[in-house]
Amino acid sequence: MDTAVTLISFVIVTGLVALGTWLITRRRPEGDDKQGASSRYFLAGRSLGAVFICGSLLLTNLSTEQLIGLNGDAFAGGLHVMAWEVFTVISLVLMALFFLPRFLRGGIATIPQFLENRFDHTTQVICNLIFLVAYAFILLPMILYTGATGLGDIINIKALLGIESNTAALWLMVWLVGIIGSIYAIFGGLRAVAVSDTLNGVLLLVGGFLIVGFGLAAVGKGDGMMAGLNTLVTSNPERFNSIGGPQQAVPFSTLFTGVLLLCTFYWCTNQQIIQRAFAAKNLAEGQKGVLLTGALKLFGPLYLVLPGMIAFHLYAGQDLKPVNAYGTLVKDVLPAPLTGFFLAAIVGAVLSSFNSALNSTATLFSLGIYKGILRKDASEEQVVASGKWFALVMAVAAMCGAPLLAGQESIFGFLQKMNGMYFIPILSVVVVGLLFRRVPAIAAKIGLLGSFLVIAMVYFVPFEDFAPALAEKIAALHTFHFLGLVFALSVATMVIIGLVKPRSEAWVQQPSGDVDLTPWRWAVPCGIALLVAVLAIYAWFADFAVLRDKPAVAAPVPETITPPQPTAP
Repeated sequence: MDTAVTLISFVIVTGLVALGTWLITRRRPEGDDKQGASSRYFLAGRSLGAVFICGSLLLTNLSTEQLIGLNGDAFAGGLHVMAWEVFTVISLVLMALFFLPRFLRGGIATIPQFLENRFDHTTQVICNLIFLVAYAFILLPMILYTGATGLGDIINIKALLGIESNTAALWLMVWLVGIIGSIYAIFGGLRAVAVSDTLNGVLLLVGGFLIVGFGLAAVGKGDGMMAGLNTLVTSNPERFNSIGGPQQAVPFSTLFTGVLLLCTFYWCTNQQIIQRAFAAKNLAEGQKGVLLTGALKLFGPLYLVLPGMIAFHLYAGQDLKPVNAYGTLVKDVLPAPLTGFFLAAIVGAVLSSFNSALNSTATLFSLGIYKGILRKDASEEQVVASGKWFALVMAVAAMCGAPLLAGQESIFGFLQKMNGMYFIPILSVVVVGLLFRRVPAIAAKIGLLGSFLVIAMVYFVPFEDFAPALAEKIAALHTFHFLGLVFALSVATMVIIGLVKPRSEAWVQQPSGDVDLTPWRWAVPCGIALLVAVLAIYAWFADFAVLRDKPAVAAPVPETITPPQPTAP
């Protein structure tokens, strides 16, 4: 009976999201007839308001990877892993006040387009290829794989559907999510993606807070949620520390190196995320949407960290792995009638990450490769058609490749390394392009390729075989500090080249006229308020004594380090 109720509620909720998306997107927004076909498909006709921008940003970021990984980190190490949510607010303020006005001024649809405007066509091609390789061969299959396995951890898919084989269940979930996500991305374009993301986001937030409520009630043992929260805090007060020690997953010092850089890349220059901000109807709406996302991110620890803390209280000493903590909690505390609702919310999160990445992949190919190289005289309709076909090919390839990732060891660590290889080069070149107007195109090429090669060498070259001293120094350097060092070296190299061989004329960004650039009057005050809130949250929970501790035995390190993106970063 429970299985039937779960399936029925799942189908109903998922169907209502699809119906709501169709009803909202079936009519073109005002002024849409003035937009070209490619703008309507890839940028929603530049019609998105603050609510849909915020909803799509939140759910594209939120995935089973974060629900499972970040709560797993909290299970293993405590509150300090909230950095991936709270510290993100700083990057979102930077996006709203610094990056977004400059991006919209150029009327761009992709980050590589900005680099072409700032540097040259070759720089755009290099950046496009880096993005496409990362998305097509790493991000898309990984989203499907981690989404499918995450669903299996949270809800017993095999028992639910009567499937005995783990492999069959994995293939079924991968193709189910892949097909539904492809329909949104390929046939609906960015507007359908943004609307469905927002609707699914509401479901997931409700579901996430339900888990917290039922979990605290379980801790309270019949005395209510507030009693459960009091018990949770008083039983292990040392775990409610916003400051990460040297042996923990996110040491405090890394907040100002790799963590800040990763967040800034993800929220300010990652095509998969910021494409919905490019689709804003004007700068004011874009700033509202981004800053609203930052405000809601302050509450992220409530459903992405607190459940892991609850799981630790309930299951400590039971030999439970961090990666299984959230799924176990969900299965134990969620009433059966709500299982289908939560399943629909989780599937919506996976769909959001997948269809957003797929839409961005199509955008990068169509505007950067097809229109920019293969067929420069292509019409608007041909550009859109090329994007749809490319997205279809990438979707099928991802659905075929995702199940093959099963059985790989350290797959999250592998993905994190791959992410580092492309986010540092792209972020460094964009920052230099915006801040240093006389840096020439050759510097950007050296920055992109040089930092990529340096990171790849450190990750994959076995220095211990021929340079053991160097290998020892590399091993002693935290990964996030290493990425921060590469970023600094990349920026310094480009700036020096600009000083030695500057452009003949300083670059001046010309306004495209595509977007009203009148800023939101409250953008700066709201940005300052969000930064103050970040400091206040850290100060409230801070115990810097942990920085002086030198435990004889290292603190447990979680199996995954979950950056603020669908993999974990």
